[in-house]
Amino acid sequence: MGRLSPRIEIDLGKIAHNARTLKELYGSKGIDVIGVTKAVCGDPEIADTLVKSGINILADSRIINIKRMRNAGVRALFLLLRTPGLSQAEEVVKYTDISLNTELSVIKRLSKFAVENKSIHKIILMLELGDLREGLMPMDLDSTIKQVLELEGIELVGLGTNLACFGGIAPDKEKMEYLSNITIDVDEKFGLKLAFISGGNSANYNWFMSTNDIGRINNLRLGESIFLGCETLHRKPIPGLYTDAFTLIAEIIESKIKPSLPYGKVSQDAFGNVPEFQDQGQINRAILNVGLQDVLVSGLTPRSNIEILGASSDHIIVKTRNAELKVGNELEFDLNYGALISAMTSPYVIKKLTNS
Repeated sequence: MGRLSPRIEIDLGKIAHNARTLKELYGSKGIDVIGVTKAVCGDPEIADTLVKSGINILADSRIINIKRMRNAGVRALFLLLRTPGLSQAEEVVKYTDISLNTELSVIKRLSKFAVENKSIHKIILMLELGDLREGLMPMDLDSTIKQVLELEGIELVGLGTNLACFGGIAPDKEKMEYLSNITIDVDEKFGLKLAFISGGNSANYNWFMSTNDIGRINNLRLGESIFLGCETLHRKPIPGLYTDAFTLIAEIIESKIKPSLPYGKVSQDAFGNVPEFQDQGQINRAILNVGLQDVLVSGLTPRSNIEILGASSDHIIVKTRNAELKVGNELEFDLNYGALISAMTSPYVIKKLTNS
């Protein structure tokens, strides 16, 4: 009692263990790890935990998060994960060391501000390999590189791809070999030795574990596997990692026996859906002080013997089954990546850092 909720409890010790373990695992075959901080909104203490665990480059999709980490004194190189817009070019040059890019017009704008800033901005060109999110079509790569190499203030340091995020396309042996072969061709054609060949993200775990030859792939961008301890093609736990570094905790604000079926004329709920319910007779129902404005409820898994019946913007309604839960009791939930992002982004969910 007396503890504030809803809150998300964050175990820095478990995050540190996962980061060290993954860095060592991928390093065993010559692949370095970039830590992705977007799911935790660039939280400086979590970022610092990654750095102290041996991760030297942090990536985020939002410059405001990178500013937050820089202002807090986090000592790392910062990569902008989401390809920048023209309107962001000046801030990208000012606050980030590296950015992922696909549009020549944006790269030219980055060049302009880098020259004005008397600095060198490093870029990784992203290739489209089938997932259909960001990326240059391979047929356009050579002409783009030729023009990039003529720009002042810009240093081309790598090639990369993103898979399994939009189209769900797996980063398999075929995709990684294709990226490796393109890299070899680019290095030879343009006299380069690109430093970053970024093969993807937490979805690359199964490819990595099954291959004896990583080719030119030497970098992965990891967020979910560090924070939640799983690979992201099938969401299976990775052996040796913690899957419970984050815990959502909510308080029971009502506990009563009520009918399982709403009664009266059925229409839309608060979010425009027409809900359906099964008749289970009278049930133990509890209301929690967290809702859809706070977290992606569909991404929560209860750690106790309860069933989530549904949610509104401010409440989650659960069936408590055999548990005799009272007002003031707290319930714990595991979060998937969507739930983690939403809870960490919500200003209404308290963030409590611990260290096991």
